[in-house]
Amino acid sequence: MLQSAAGLDDEIAKGTTVIELLDRLRERKVGSIRIACTHGLFAGGAVDRLGSQSDVAEIVCTNTVPVPVVAPGSKLRVLSIAPALAEAMRRIHDGESVSALFDAP
Repeated sequence: MLQSAAGLDDEIAKGTTVIELLDRLRERKVGSIRIACTHGLFAGGAVDRLGSQSDVAEIVCTNTVPVPVVAPGSKLRVLSIAPALAEAMRRIHDGESVSALFDAP
């Protein structure tokens, strides 16, 4: 039995693909799940639908698109891309490599 797992996707709209992934993880007896995506569109109550799953510990997305207002106590955590954008702009201004931002340490 796996203690925990993460479900990753580039975009979550309605959450149906993620719900299917949750079912596959449950088949493998995963106890705790964290969901992550780059673009959290979260249409049609997707945040509430995903957050209501008892084995989902957290839903993480970036603020690349406007994120819907969620109820207090929601499992949604939004990460800002502002520092990455600022660093990319600084590098462009200073004539430095932007692609080096994505090199593995």
